[in-house]
Amino acid sequence: MHIAHTAYILLILIVLASFRAPAVLAQPDPDEAPVTAEQRLPPNPEDAAIQERLASVFAVLEPLSRIDVQVTNGVALLSGAVSNEVQAERALTLTVQIPGVVAVDDSIERRLDVQGNVSPMLETIRSRMSQWVRALPLVALAAGIFGLIVYLGYALARWTSLWQRLTTNPFLVELLGQGVRIISVVTALVVTLNLLGATALMATILGGAGVLGLAIGFAVRDTMENFICSILMSVRQPFRANDHVVINSHEGKVVRLTSRATVLMTLEGNQLRIPNATVFKAVILNYTRNPQRRFAFELGVDAADDPIAATQAGVAIMKTLPFMLTDPAPGGSIRSIGDSNIVLSFTGWIDQRETDFLRARSLAIRAVTRVLDEKGFSMPEPIYRLRFDAHRHADHLIDQLPGDVPDVKTPTDAVASHDAGEILDTRADRAIEAMVNEERAQQDKRDLLDVDRPVE
Repeated sequence: MHIAHTAYILLILIVLASFRAPAVLAQPDPDEAPVTAEQRLPPNPEDAAIQERLASVFAVLEPLSRIDVQVTNGVALLSGAVSNEVQAERALTLTVQIPGVVAVDDSIERRLDVQGNVSPMLETIRSRMSQWVRALPLVALAAGIFGLIVYLGYALARWTSLWQRLTTNPFLVELLGQGVRIISVVTALVVTLNLLGATALMATILGGAGVLGLAIGFAVRDTMENFICSILMSVRQPFRANDHVVINSHEGKVVRLTSRATVLMTLEGNQLRIPNATVFKAVILNYTRNPQRRFAFELGVDAADDPIAATQAGVAIMKTLPFMLTDPAPGGSIRSIGDSNIVLSFTGWIDQRETDFLRARSLAIRAVTRVLDEKGFSMPEPIYRLRFDAHRHADHLIDQLPGDVPDVKTPTDAVASHDAGEILDTRADRAIEAMVNEERAQQDKRDLLDVDRPVE
């Protein structure tokens, strides 16, 4: 019994010893030194090369010469001092660009001292001044070449006789001269910038000029449209000076065509300027191009009269008028039947160069009216039918009318017998034409209308 109890105690001790043994084995030796992370990782042979390269780069650049570099496992630690934030950013950028650098630890001090910031600026100014002094002969040569090219271009643009051989249009002659001037300036600028080695600046200038030209083109779109229409009209020659025209609703005689507007003299003697863009797109009625012009008028005869006989009588008297053309001959027709009459239409042709249109039409109306009256054709006035509901009331109103009805006055035989030529002169009115000629006589105003060129 005692032996069994002893064996049980030994078994418990063995089990406890087995649990403690791994813990005892895991305890380090107190005499052994601890192992650091640097000792566990072998040194990277590239770190020294990276550190040496960065140090040599910073040593070459004077503002970065006070920066210290330490590289460990691809991590670059930058310390030291620089003048400002710009130099610090420059150092960081150079460090990142070195192959093998995986990270950068920025411990650089930004001192912002006066000497460190002012001295580089003064050195830059002195360097730039020295460069300008050395470049003065080249700049003078470039300026001379620029002036020579521009002078030759302007001299060529003033050679009017040369451009007049190409075109007789004065507007196009001036336009060619302006184009030569612009081309000479652009050519001189390109040559000068190439000589100075500023081709990048030249591209910037040309690009900026293109954008500026596009913006100006949108801003002055109406002006450019009017300018282009002036060029086209000067080439097409749509009318001549002193032509009697109607442009949209504006009527008058043409004075001149300028680079901006068409100048008319209205029939009232006023000067009218119409933008060429409007004239170019307008409907133009020209009375002068064809000297023969037709007029028309209407007269009414009684419904009981013979309209054919009245028409023949009117046409016959119109043929006897001295200002009336025989070819085309006068004509007449029945226009319509009104409420109380028959409307007759008469037409006749005149030569506008010799006969005034309105006066001729007036005398033709007078002659036809007289002959119809002499032949017994009546020209009744509109007839209105009045209805009275109360006869006694109507009689009372009639009794209250004052006086008798006046007799209708008829022209005396002396006035009616006057010849048409004595009453109204049908010769063409030259007053407006004289005003136009006087206006055109002013030599200080240019005219794009060319009598030597064909009209459109």
